[in-house]
Amino acid sequence: MKNENSRNTILFIVCSALILGVYWFAVLRPQAERRAVQQQAQAEQSQTAENAARTALSPQGPVFVTDRRQALSTAARVPIQSGTLKGSLSLQGGRIDDLFLTDYKEVQDKPEPVELFRPQGMQNAYFAQFGWTGPNVAGGVPGPNTLWRLTAGSTLTPTSPVTLTWDNGQGLRFTRVVSVDDRYVFSIKDTVQNLGTQAITIAPYGSVQRQGVPPLAGSSHIVHEGAIGTFGKPGDYRTEQKKYKDWLKEPRIENASTGGWLGITDKYWLAALLPQQDEAVETEFRVREVPGGQPQLEANILGATRTLQPGATATETQRLFAGVKRAEVLKTYEAQLNLPRFVYAIDWGMFWFLTRPIFWILENVYGLVGSFGVAILALTVIVKLVMFPLANNAYASMSKMRNLQPKMEEIKKKFKDDPQKQQQETMALYQKEKINPVAGCLPLLLQIPVFYALYKVLTVTIEMRHQPFLGFIHDLSARDPSVVWNLFGLIPWDPATLPLLGGLLVGPLGIGLLAVAYGLTMWLQTAMNPPAADPVQRQIFQFMPLVFTFIMAPFAAGLLVYWAWSNILTILQQYVIMHRYKAENPIDDFIARFKKKPA
Repeated sequence: MKNENSRNTILFIVCSALILGVYWFAVLRPQAERRAVQQQAQAEQSQTAENAARTALSPQGPVFVTDRRQALSTAARVPIQSGTLKGSLSLQGGRIDDLFLTDYKEVQDKPEPVELFRPQGMQNAYFAQFGWTGPNVAGGVPGPNTLWRLTAGSTLTPTSPVTLTWDNGQGLRFTRVVSVDDRYVFSIKDTVQNLGTQAITIAPYGSVQRQGVPPLAGSSHIVHEGAIGTFGKPGDYRTEQKKYKDWLKEPRIENASTGGWLGITDKYWLAALLPQQDEAVETEFRVREVPGGQPQLEANILGATRTLQPGATATETQRLFAGVKRAEVLKTYEAQLNLPRFVYAIDWGMFWFLTRPIFWILENVYGLVGSFGVAILALTVIVKLVMFPLANNAYASMSKMRNLQPKMEEIKKKFKDDPQKQQQETMALYQKEKINPVAGCLPLLLQIPVFYALYKVLTVTIEMRHQPFLGFIHDLSARDPSVVWNLFGLIPWDPATLPLLGGLLVGPLGIGLLAVAYGLTMWLQTAMNPPAADPVQRQIFQFMPLVFTFIMAPFAAGLLVYWAWSNILTILQQYVIMHRYKAENPIDDFIARFKKKPA
């Protein structure tokens, strides 16, 4: 018995260390990294006069500026205005480099829309560039610094395209017609006329370029941010991903493809090149080192080379997706433009066979009730119904085990000096009563993949972003904003303002109302299970609800809604079954205290 107690004590220490290690790795370390990245970004923003941006597009790049208007004033521009986008197109290089997503906000309670593209000259510039390559063409082809002329249209809208022209002075005339739909796709129709006397050889290209890794990229370890694309040929396409940190280690990744797509993705936003789907193209993810500046990250497409005889004309149409990774938007473009696996721009993860059905359920229930919070509650009920038969058998076994506690205590006393015999007699008792002692673990184990898949859905899908629930929850995809230290908002005081300890009170020690609900339901569910025979194991189980309350507190509010509601449904099901088997339970014990008549 002493050896068993020593083993259990060691097991308790190992489990506690493991839990604390997981908590540090999954919660504390990412928080520290995010704070460090934010501090670094603020420091970089303040050093506007110390960094030169030398890029492949502009070898003598300007000093970074923080004033957007100053960066935009370096060249004439064409305004962009649609129902979902606003910004401008630069006539220098014909770049789409100033773009905001008007339907989405950077911060929920502030009016500023989400910035997608940022012009050259600013820190972390981000833009799309299109054109032709022709190294031996007399007079050259339009490049990143070419000044185009606006010859038709004044504002780019879904009903009014704009036309740009440029003549190289050696017999080549280039015309570009840029149009945009009512969502997020630009069409760039480039035409070149050979009015000279010599044949020329050129090829079309498209490029999405980002200067430097975004400051907050990688703050979530389960979300893909970086290079993404789908390559192959009809019937055999594959999607490839490279996170920024891995991309920087592999500066050139090439693929040949028929159609497909590629680009650079953030957590919720995507800029992707969409070639004609019957065209053979060469693609590459590339990192260009810029002396004295940030590395330039590029997603490039090169079309087929073509030769233009004198008097001939060539036309190439390319498309650019610049917008939000909303599932129904991606699926619509996937169907309309015949884009392979475009919905996989959303990082569904390795459990995609669970995350996609779970998202489908949430999306459809939301369409009926208008609340993703209610949709999560409905999803929990569906999961419980699917697992109902298995859970019923498990809770029946647990109720029988609870009724057998007196007999198990007798075995323990009878063979207190012989742990092996004690174990044999206990297993014989289980076999006689037809009890499976591990049955109670199965429902919990089966819920873990569902739990992770829901966590993934809440993290990567834009549909959950800024979705309110229950009044005090403003964003189901973010942490519960309430904390116990001001009685969940009843006291008009922000714990974060407390010197020295403020960060802890709203960080690792910031226990919200949902976390408390989760912890209490976990405690009650644990109390309804048969108590462990060993005192050390019993202490471990009693300690676990408190530990997991702190572990779960930083997770998305929607995840805590799911888990707390799941615990409540489990408790109700377990209570009914325990009544059926007349097993003692803490709910009846609690009610009995109030029914006792005073002496």
